[in-house]
Amino acid sequence: MSTIDRPVKRRWEILIGRYTANPLMRGMFKLGITPPGMALVETVGRRTGAIRHTPVVAHAADEKTLWLIAQHGAHAGWVRNFQESPRVRVRLGRSWQAGTAELVPEDDVKARIQTFSSSAVGRAITGASFRALESQPVSVRITLES
Repeated sequence: MSTIDRPVKRRWEILIGRYTANPLMRGMFKLGITPPGMALVETVGRRTGAIRHTPVVAHAADEKTLWLIAQHGAHAGWVRNFQESPRVRVRLGRSWQAGTAELVPEDDVKARIQTFSSSAVGRAITGASFRALESQPVSVRITLES
């Protein structure tokens, strides 16, 4: 993916996500409904210390590793929070799991996105949505604790 910064696009998408998509997803999680392919990442605010919940598209590579794509890279608030304090909790389904998050900038984001779905149609939809929404995507690996 391109490493060119797209600040105007990023600002619009952050506003749309912050005020429409993310509140809807958080509401679904509160009702006990986990949208397919989604996880709720809990970070600690780097300035306030407040608990923050961010819905993200996730792929469990195995029992110990969860992959996410930070669509806005290090500009995303949840990414800046875990860079300050890498301990996170992730809600997968109805259970919370603790883990350690890290950015993996050397990972091929295009190839990683293709692993998020097992069907050709799912890969096409996931890839198209990420291309439409990303500004500086970076892979995020969360190593889960047992």
